[in-house]
Amino acid sequence: MIAAVTYSTAGLFTKGVAAGSWEVIFWRGVFAAAFTTAWTISRGTFRQNVFAMGYGGWAVGIVGAVGTAAFIPAFKLTSIANVSLIYAVAPLVAALLAWLAIGERASRRTMAGCGLALGGVAIIVSGSLGQVSLNGDLLALAMTIAMAAIMVIYRKYPNTPAAGPAVLQSLFLLPVAALLGSPFAVDPGEIAILAAFGLLFAIASVTLAEGAKRVPSGQTALLSALETPLAPIFAFMLFAEVPSAATFLGGSVVLFAVLLSIKNEGR
Repeated sequence: MIAAVTYSTAGLFTKGVAAGSWEVIFWRGVFAAAFTTAWTISRGTFRQNVFAMGYGGWAVGIVGAVGTAAFIPAFKLTSIANVSLIYAVAPLVAALLAWLAIGERASRRTMAGCGLALGGVAIIVSGSLGQVSLNGDLLALAMTIAMAAIMVIYRKYPNTPAAGPAVLQSLFLLPVAALLGSPFAVDPGEIAILAAFGLLFAIASVTLAEGAKRVPSGQTALLSALETPLAPIFAFMLFAEVPSAATFLGGSVVLFAVLLSIKNEGR
């Protein structure tokens, strides 16, 4: 629950600062990497997380960097509701990718949920056709596919640690963000806000990994789904963002599909 609530604030931090996408990526990455590294050192797992990641850890780091590069700009270009609802299909896309890539069988209900969820995403995106927000929706979809791929990598290599790859994906993006953005021109007050963003991202990554080890996967998925309705609610409260009719309709379809799949998994 802590991870879901924390992740749901990502759009608030991104839209709450004047800094551009690359500046946000840079400073969030600096502080997220620092806080996560400090956590591994305090737990005595630094060597395991950093030097024993294996191929799975490097793959998660690379794919995660691509996902982050799409994730932050998506919030700048479309509504928080659109990003959160499109991201909600990640577990179902992961089931589809796992079937295609590693031959992991999925139930008929899960596959039906995949088709239904993707249909809901299509409805959401259709509401942005001909608008600037379409680019944001497409970036959100790219980020969702990247996150789904990470889930599959963890299924393929279950011993891959969580903290090390999270640090790696931040470090991969630092030189790119420094080159394409102007992070050192950001107002110190906004850097402090982005430091809090990095801390919350580190907390979310750690609590999700630790929580997933202690509760059944179906319950984990259900608790993670809490992020989807919370993000638009926070966006409405802070920025008065009102989702469009297409977002309401498509989002309802997505949530129904996700809950249908979770119900199947929990049995």
